Amino acid sequence: MSADNIQALAHPAPANELVRAFYERIWNAGDLSCLPDLLSPAFVFKGSLGDELEGWNAFGNYVRSVRSALAEYRCEILECVTEAERAFAKMRFSGLHVAPFRGFQPTGKLVSWLGAALFRCKDGVIAELWVLGDLAGLDTLLRRNESV
Repeated sequence: MSADNIQALAHPAPANELVRAFYERIWNAGDLSCLPDLLSPAFVFKGSLGDELEGWNAFGNYVRSVRSALAEYRCEILECVTEAERAFAKMRFSGLHVAPFRGFQPTGKLVSWLGAALFRCKDGVIAELWVLGDLAGLDTLLRRNESV
């Protein structure tokens, strides 16, 4: 357990701080070394891209796969509401389509879609995350980009 995790157990971070750090450090910066500081060892992720994952390694591999298909990948928090150890965020996801993604060949074009994320935190880290994205809209954009 890292010193940051020990500190988090003594003074748990509010859910909104965890959510912001999750998106800024893991997704936007691609810093997977912070997984133990932000996520429970038994972290459970259920994503709209069809993945149900458990643990740091599985989630880290998922992050790498999305970020390798979508260069300059960004997660923008549009709204975030928290209550105790739960948070709900309205999101915008975006990146440049540079490798096969969702069955579509790369176009080098920007793709973006909206989504929502429900977080459950426990003991100062994120224990569970459920994400639902507008995949119909994303697929429509990917298809349109492919045909242009």
